[in-house]
Amino acid sequence: MLDESLLDAPEALADADRRGLLRGAAEAGARVRTAARHAAEAGINDLKPDGRPRAVLIAGPGAAATCVADLLGTLAGATTPVTRLAPTGVAPAAGALRWDLPGWAGSVDLLLIATPDGTEPGLSLLAEQAYRRGCTVAAVAPAGTPLAETVQGAAHGLFVRMATAPYEQEETDQPLAASAPGVLWALLTPLLALLDRTGLLIAPPDALEKVADRLDHIAERCGPAIATYSNPAKTLAAELADTLPVIWTEGTSAGPAGRRFAAALAELAGRPALAAELPEALAAHGALLASRLAAGADPDDFFRDRVNEAPALHARVVLLRDRPTGGLSAAPAARELALGHDTAISELEPEDGAELETLAELIATTDFAAVYLALTAGT
Repeated sequence: MLDESLLDAPEALADADRRGLLRGAAEAGARVRTAARHAAEAGINDLKPDGRPRAVLIAGPGAAATCVADLLGTLAGATTPVTRLAPTGVAPAAGALRWDLPGWAGSVDLLLIATPDGTEPGLSLLAEQAYRRGCTVAAVAPAGTPLAETVQGAAHGLFVRMATAPYEQEETDQPLAASAPGVLWALLTPLLALLDRTGLLIAPPDALEKVADRLDHIAERCGPAIATYSNPAKTLAAELADTLPVIWTEGTSAGPAGRRFAAALAELAGRPALAAELPEALAAHGALLASRLAAGADPDDFFRDRVNEAPALHARVVLLRDRPTGGLSAAPAARELALGHDTAISELEPEDGAELETLAELIATTDFAAVYLALTAGT
């Protein structure tokens, strides 16, 4: 159950935020700037590659690495395939995870490693395997870790220290979540700068600065001091209380943002969510909206005990949009389907800007919403 009274109580939110999630969301812009500076210090801005890699492979643990791979693959488009290497192992612990290169990987391929930990033996072994195959390796991880030593000591290795905040190094009773906002931008930013130099996508230093500015703007709009009625993230959190979020996305960049939102809801707020891209989402989730999860399928019982009985769980559509290709839009059909089944719908659409800026706005707003849901539900 969501405690809506907490949404407009900044001090209470701060007390509930033992993992520093709100601070991480608010500092996303600063994290981008720090990560860009670390990338420059590592020499990324001075690189002069001979050409594009044949393929880009990405490895790392948890939701953050998955989202990084998703975002880079979307932004790179069809220029070069971007493949995430999924780990194997008996547990998600650092010592249990293992990664392997595909058999075809070789000297014309690029391996990217992104981890907020850096102690995983499996990632160090993966880097060594890549060196034996002749692959170039670039890694973003905390400084002073075993992975950092492995990559820094190689002729074909490039290491960028992860931008961290002092409070993330403190010993707390809550581990740093892989879906935490600061983790994503700390891992993603140096890799954007690197792939810009290889020509796979467009993310020069001035574009990253604009991303940081957009993140600062969202932090001002969605921060804990802003009242719910004028705060899009708090409004979305309140709308999603006691619902099953069904996240529909439209536009190339919105897809990764929707999948990121679903992952953040699960890891940070302990909330299940479904995500799909329009127009296929209409067919994929049409039966769901016609089931008992639809608000109109099981009208609220007038005689229900509203004190001791929880309300029935109903779906709520969240539509994330970002300039659909060719100007064609399935949004009208999406609204018609949802409302036809008495299913409420929330919509988020970023302000105008470059692809990276609009993507950053969607991610930042939904990150704040996931954090508010986590804090007000006591997760």
